[in-house]
Amino acid sequence: YFEGAHGLKVRILRYANVYGPRQDPHGEAGVVTIFANAMLRGERPRIFGDGTQQRDFVYVGDVVRACLAAPEAPSSDPMNIGTGSLTSVNELYRALADITGFAEPPIYGAARPGEVHSISLDPALAREHLGWRPETELAAGLQLTVDYFGGLPHDVGGLPHDG
Repeated sequence: YFEGAHGLKVRILRYANVYGPRQDPHGEAGVVTIFANAMLRGERPRIFGDGTQQRDFVYVGDVVRACLAAPEAPSSDPMNIGTGSLTSVNELYRALADITGFAEPPIYGAARPGEVHSISLDPALAREHLGWRPETELAAGLQLTVDYFGGLPHDVGGLPHDG
């Protein structure tokens, strides 16, 4: 509506689970950063539920590329910015444990009521209209994230949190 009524180009990007350096490690969102920071402190992260929940994790650098391309998109159709791939919370935990050298198992807690079990986003329209596709493999993005937070003093990285 707004584009037609006022002539301002509008582009809608819907993001999957964005992660990467500088992500806020506090709160309920940002499982990558929450887990990584806990492991770097030598603390066991908490997984809510059994860890079989699946998410589509997309690296922040890839999201930035999509944002920069969006203003020139020929279509105002909403576009998904994700990988289209699913990773379970348990798989994510193991990958981060391998990167950080953390050997302890997670603490499993009660599942959060109403939590979606599995979600991924099909980036086909972003590929078509933006020429965009995710370039950062999960393992590489996790390594970049751990490297960033591992280099921060504990009082700067916002490290106290158990996820």
